[in-house]
Amino acid sequence: MSIEVSPEEFEDLVDAGLRRIPRELLRNVNNVAIVTEDRHPEDPHILGLYEGISLTERTSEYTSVMPDKITIYRLALADFVDTQEELVEQVAVTVIHELGHHFGIDDATLHNLGWA
Repeated sequence: MSIEVSPEEFEDLVDAGLRRIPRELLRNVNNVAIVTEDRHPEDPHILGLYEGISLTERTSEYTSVMPDKITIYRLALADFVDTQEELVEQVAVTVIHELGHHFGIDDATLHNLGWA
């Protein structure tokens, strides 16, 4: 089953997911663009994707680079859930999961922490 959600509504859900993250932690999010798209072009089942260099991998040579990018996939998430409430929760989980990668947390650790 797929939930219908407009691009505008979906962006609001992503913003709500970001608001669940403590401000102290968000202050450490550095040089990251968060965008929404309908689906990943190669794998339509991917819910979110972090592309960049995590904070734990950055060195003193990390200057004048393009922002890291977190993409949250609207239609993939809408297909993944059965209810509007599940969509709200899964969007938040996906946003937090991808931000975890920015901080250098791997998939296994994020899964163990419940952000799968």
